[in-house]
Amino acid sequence: MTLYILRHGQTELNRLNIVQGSGIDSELNEVGYAQARAFYEAHQHVDFDLVVTSRLRRTHQTVQQFIAREIPWEQTSDVNEISWGIHEGKPMSAEQNERYQRMIASWRSGDLDASIEDGESARQLLERIERFVEWVKTRPEKKILVATHGRAIRCLITYLKGLPASEMESAEHTNTGLYVAHYVNDRWEFELENDTSHLMNL
Repeated sequence: MTLYILRHGQTELNRLNIVQGSGIDSELNEVGYAQARAFYEAHQHVDFDLVVTSRLRRTHQTVQQFIAREIPWEQTSDVNEISWGIHEGKPMSAEQNERYQRMIASWRSGDLDASIEDGESARQLLERIERFVEWVKTRPEKKILVATHGRAIRCLITYLKGLPASEMESAEHTNTGLYVAHYVNDRWEFELENDTSHLMNL
């Protein structure tokens, strides 16, 4: 099995540095649609057996050209973005950034239960990601395209690498950045990590 793990294209809230999370169902902006088209043009030759997205529109729109080819499509909230609680829909102020950095420091120190007020913790996100990976392993498909979100990618990639969630910050992500991972002998081997070569001409 091979997973192609893709972050969604740019939204206007991304451009404006406004926090989204799972509670903000934003759409791609013009740049995001251009990124999605560039990804499709670069990977349309891949014979995907299944497309998996979160339940948020920005992931659907990013892989819409694949969905339009009537490739089987599954949506799951297990790969939704993390909930950023009271930060969602707001610009990242100095106060919010300080609160966010304290939480990240807590996660790095192993306190996975830290969260933004009314938001999800790293442990709650990890539980979703673990459930998603176990579900993927039951699938008969060989090539699966997964469209998801930045923090979800950080958690998913570290989990597939067998690293603790406290090391999530080591996994980079970019709008339409691509990870490719092969499941071989009960372990995940990475061919690409946050690849953006399809964006070179944008």
